[in-house]
Amino acid sequence: MKIDDLLAVANGPLIGSVARLNDEAPLGGGCLESQLRQLLHSRNGFYAFESALHVFPAGVKKEIIDVETWNAIDLWRYEYGDLTEALFFFAEDIFGGQFCLAENGIYAFDPETAEREWIADDIENWAAAILDDFSNRTGYPLAHEWQTIHGSVSEGTRLAPRLPFVAGGAFSVENLYCASAVDAMRFRGNLACQIHNLPDGAKIQLKPTP
Repeated sequence: MKIDDLLAVANGPLIGSVARLNDEAPLGGGCLESQLRQLLHSRNGFYAFESALHVFPAGVKKEIIDVETWNAIDLWRYEYGDLTEALFFFAEDIFGGQFCLAENGIYAFDPETAEREWIADDIENWAAAILDDFSNRTGYPLAHEWQTIHGSVSEGTRLAPRLPFVAGGAFSVENLYCASAVDAMRFRGNLACQIHNLPDGAKIQLKPTP
């Protein structure tokens, strides 16, 4: 199974060995919810591809953000208004690009634009998509290059662009810095709300990077 293949190249678990999720947590419903629970029971949160892929754990542990906390409206989602409605975020790439459950499958969520890209209809096929194109899906090449120069990306951080990619920022080590994952999402939520439904070439206002 592709899930097993993904776990074989991952570390973890990040919290204990068994995931204990709030039964009332809105994990997407139906089979996707049960599949996510099964994944977290198998490996309760992990990093893979030199931390380029991060799957959030369930439970509580100091200095580690769990999947329920990550989805709390008052952490960073409020900056997106209704652009994250009916989504449950369970993983992220090195740049903080999100992977989320929705009613009809699993999507990649661009934090700068709030645009969604359908990836798979279930967790198994999501794992297959990651493994089949992990360089693009996780940002592994730049994660490796940046960490070779600057050292490991620490818990709770991602590599954020100094100039947002949507504003012409380069996918290069020089344009990246290690940022709080929460702060980076808040900044880009404000950006996504500004550019949502704007025509190409419209002006936007960038907040100073944290």
